[in-house]
Amino acid sequence: MNMNYFMKFMADNMPFIVVAMAVIMFIMLCVMIKQAWSLSYMKKRYRKMMNGVDGDNLERLLMGHIDEVRHVVEENQRLDTENRRMDELLNMAVTRVGMVRFRAFEDMGSDLSYAVALLDAHNNGVVLSSIFGREDSRSYAKPIEDGKSSYPMTQEEEQALKEAMAKAQ
Repeated sequence: MNMNYFMKFMADNMPFIVVAMAVIMFIMLCVMIKQAWSLSYMKKRYRKMMNGVDGDNLERLLMGHIDEVRHVVEENQRLDTENRRMDELLNMAVTRVGMVRFRAFEDMGSDLSYAVALLDAHNNGVVLSSIFGREDSRSYAKPIEDGKSSYPMTQEEEQALKEAMAKAQ
């Protein structure tokens, strides 16, 4: 009885079944065409990549690239070391300067005296002062460590030191 029911169902719905199968076959055909197009595109790219390259050449090509990468890594490490060394040297170089011009004596006409602070990145360096007078000129140098001097400093020298320290990087 079940078989008769199935056969009757098939006979009654045959046009719908045929249309459904045709739609499914059309969808499968579209998917197959897309897959064939994708495969063709991939084959073209593969042929272009492998043009003039056989198995041995491909191995040599890959080994060459690996050697180049190793060379680049070594060069990068060398440059990194050199960069660190240069940073250390730069930290010891004069990178902060402060200058104050002033009139040391009231009877002098212009600001011919000066104080200059020359500091590195750690606020170490020197303050140079020049006092200009009618008869002579005197120069002084005072060492600076951690932004301080062990020698007494004039107001102008202190100002030059503050200007230099304000230029922190």
